[in-house]
Amino acid sequence: MKSVLSLALFVASAFAQGAVIGYPPQGLSVSPGSNLIVQVERPATLTGSVEVAVVIGIQSCPGTPCINPADYMGQILYNGPFDPQVHGLYLPPYENFTVQIPSSIASGTALLEVVHVTLVGASAGPFLEILNRTITIS
Repeated sequence: MKSVLSLALFVASAFAQGAVIGYPPQGLSVSPGSNLIVQVERPATLTGSVEVAVVIGIQSCPGTPCINPADYMGQILYNGPFDPQVHGLYLPPYENFTVQIPSSIASGTALLEVVHVTLVGASAGPFLEILNRTITIS
């Protein structure tokens, strides 16, 4: 019984470490070659954690289903440190990344993907999650 409870607490604490794409909103239209702000939020947690990195990619998928982001990140727009900061009393800590939409990307549906890596708890266990947002290239 104790092992089941321990496992449940570990899983719950892992999900509490999650990041969120705060911007862009689902379905936002952007132009090829334009700059886009990607806001990655990291709500405060009770469990200690150390941020490692985020990777932001975009995959063009007009007229066809997008490939699962766990299998394909598309074109990498950012790969580096993640250091969310508090910017206001009612906002979770976040960091904005300005990325450039490739000028050669096809018009239509695209999948904006964020991979978030952090170390969780006293044992510094690795935690990785993949987030995504569908946007439109116009």
